[in-house]
Amino acid sequence: DQARSRTYRWGEDGIAGISDDRQLLCFALALWNGNDPILKERLFGLTGSEGNHGEDVKEYYFYLDNTPTHSYMKMLYKYPQVAFPYEQLVLGNRGRSKYTTEFELLDTGVFDDDRYFDVVIEYAKAGIDDILVQITAINRGPEAATLHLLPTLWFRNTWSWEHDAVKPVIKGVAIGKLEAYHPHLGSQYLYFSGARDALFTDNETNHRRIFNVDSEAPYCKDGINDFVVNGKQDAINPHYVGTKAAPHYVLTIAAGASQVVKLRLTPHHSLGDALGAEFDQMIQRRLAEADEFYQKVAPLSLNEDQRAVQRQAFAGMLWTKQWFYYDVERWLTGDPAIATTPPPERMNGRNRLWTHLNAHDIISMPDKWEYPWFAAWDLAFHTIPLALIDPDFAKHQLDLITRERYLHPNGQLPAYEWNFGDVNPPVHAWATWRVYQLEQQYHGRCDRAFLERVFHKLLLNFTWWVNRKDIGDNNVFQGGFLGLDNIGIFDRSAPLPTGGFLDQADGTSWMAMYALNMFTIAVELAQDNPNYEDLAIKFLEHFVYIAAAMDKIGIHNDELWDEQDGFFYDVLQLPNGSSMRLKVRSMVGLIPLFATTTVSIEQLKSLPNLRNSIDHFMTRKPNLRKNIFVTKPETARLGIVAIVNPDKLRRILQRMLDPNEFLSDHGIRALSRVHREHPFVFSVGRDQFRVDYEPAESTTGMFGGNSNWRGPVWMPVNYLLIESLQTFHRYLGQDFTVEYPTGSGNWLTLEQVAAALSDRLVRIFLRNDSGYRPVYGGPTSKFQTDDHWRNWILFYEYFHGDNGAGIGASHQTGWTGLVADLLQQYG
Repeated sequence: DQARSRTYRWGEDGIAGISDDRQLLCFALALWNGNDPILKERLFGLTGSEGNHGEDVKEYYFYLDNTPTHSYMKMLYKYPQVAFPYEQLVLGNRGRSKYTTEFELLDTGVFDDDRYFDVVIEYAKAGIDDILVQITAINRGPEAATLHLLPTLWFRNTWSWEHDAVKPVIKGVAIGKLEAYHPHLGSQYLYFSGARDALFTDNETNHRRIFNVDSEAPYCKDGINDFVVNGKQDAINPHYVGTKAAPHYVLTIAAGASQVVKLRLTPHHSLGDALGAEFDQMIQRRLAEADEFYQKVAPLSLNEDQRAVQRQAFAGMLWTKQWFYYDVERWLTGDPAIATTPPPERMNGRNRLWTHLNAHDIISMPDKWEYPWFAAWDLAFHTIPLALIDPDFAKHQLDLITRERYLHPNGQLPAYEWNFGDVNPPVHAWATWRVYQLEQQYHGRCDRAFLERVFHKLLLNFTWWVNRKDIGDNNVFQGGFLGLDNIGIFDRSAPLPTGGFLDQADGTSWMAMYALNMFTIAVELAQDNPNYEDLAIKFLEHFVYIAAAMDKIGIHNDELWDEQDGFFYDVLQLPNGSSMRLKVRSMVGLIPLFATTTVSIEQLKSLPNLRNSIDHFMTRKPNLRKNIFVTKPETARLGIVAIVNPDKLRRILQRMLDPNEFLSDHGIRALSRVHREHPFVFSVGRDQFRVDYEPAESTTGMFGGNSNWRGPVWMPVNYLLIESLQTFHRYLGQDFTVEYPTGSGNWLTLEQVAAALSDRLVRIFLRNDSGYRPVYGGPTSKFQTDDHWRNWILFYEYFHGDNGAGIGASHQTGWTGLVADLLQQYG
């Protein structure tokens, strides 16, 4: 409600919105169906307290196409013709418990009889800053209907917060032509035709409406809304000048028909026929170039449906790039031009220790509604599919987060905007190595400078982990929730109700993986610079000590590995010195598989100092040799370093590949289904804590209750499991087979199991033999049967552990975009 009337301090939003790389000038689409109480200027959703499963966007929009240079972009927004059911969505979800499904926009009936508009927004570049805009509105309903289109151009308000700041201006300079002038951008011109008029106001807060005090600005941010919707003639500037403006199109569209609106945003002040034949030709040319680009990216063996899913995954990732601005010190202390200061609680709240952080960069976001800010481990996964199409941007993202404006002086990587001091899994080194490899594989380039630059920053971060997250100084780690939200019986980032602390199987394994990633990078850098050999052996030693600690972490029988169960568990260390395993069979116990890498024997032979150091270390520490098993003869091409030996690997996979435990038709569940009949229950005094198998939405309020690791399938950890199986196969080869699925009598190599798991994940999005996509749940869904819905894909945050239906944030093309890389491997 406030968003339409209150000026944003840190960043803007809008439907199909674009901006320059400092978000000074913005462009987005606003609409009105004649029935809504407000202009549809931005997407609507529920806050964490309003949704029965936390915050959630309640709109239908699809990112259909995009290229790395944004030479061509395409998005679809579905807009009801009746009044948008804002109150019905709020009340409908408020009336549901956390044990019931969410009340969605389709459930309100506003799309019944297809009474809606498909609004397609396309951008095509005639030059770097010369942007063609084509908006196609299609009436899907049975009767003619009227649609108001208001393509809106505005300046982000940068002048209200600073003394003597220069205020930019937008003004009408001719019929069908606006000029937007900013001292940093110069003049940009918006050409348009066929509009009823152009409406002008200022991007200023309506203080009367928000704070019930007089506004200094006569024309406010919501002036166009008040003019169009409420008929307030004095809400807009009659002199055709302001900092926010929109051509006003009123389209009456026949049933099944469409109408097209064309605009052009360009630095060229004189274009004879800005919207004529050349415009149409350029749109088609850029689309043809996008087709050619993705035709070359996709493997030839992919079918049409697979190609469409991959292309939409790439499109979602590119659309979700966003300019992110957050100056923590300014946020804590306030702006010079504002009389009031921030509430004093801020100085004792989140991010108060991150005053060095000053972000003003283009970053890949998890999504642009529910998570419109970066998250460190999400971002690492984003770079993998991005590297297939834009390795420079992928490398930039990994480099950016380690720069001095982000990396804490103590070496910690910022977790995410909501609380930079939280701890995400340390996957940055893994992503850096993988992006380096992908650029070599797909683009034929070897960027050692990038690898070296990020490696040096990660040395600081690795040291932070060792110094801050190993309470007992015994190489066993306590990372906290580590992005797995409610996977445990306790909030692992909060003081435990028992007192004491958790020795975490996942935290320790992530650090073992981190050490191996750094070892691998150091070995690569040592090919050109022998000084890195010392660092390689140092990280290998780190790994060996961590792996050994997982076998024995104290004088009690408290190893993370449970020999009887053949599985890894967290160990609860109690204040009285006793300890116990928390036998929750979850992804926590599978993460030790991630800590593995193969070692090229030839590469080691080319680094004699490293080879001698390894031999010397193993001679001095023969009891640790079992954690580096290189049992093949000297003539072998590869050795391997891993936490688990083949026996442990086989035992873990027996559970992981069991349909009654982790193996779903759509990937590996985050929690074993055995906990459906046998929940894990733990009592502390009169309080009881439990973990049940929950394949869909969360029934706990932990971490906001809007994500769930107690049974669903999560793409990023599945991706790492697949990669780990591939790594083990490279060493163990064709002779090592496991039963897949467990109990089936079908024996496969690990490479074949990896391919089979990849296939299960990919099939979430593909049409099955019945023509339905599991991501959309039951066969009666409009997404399954309607020709105007069934081809568009939503890339959810996670997926139902039993049927593969999409759950959580509906546009998490961030890490779920990994499916694009799986399809690349699949082909």
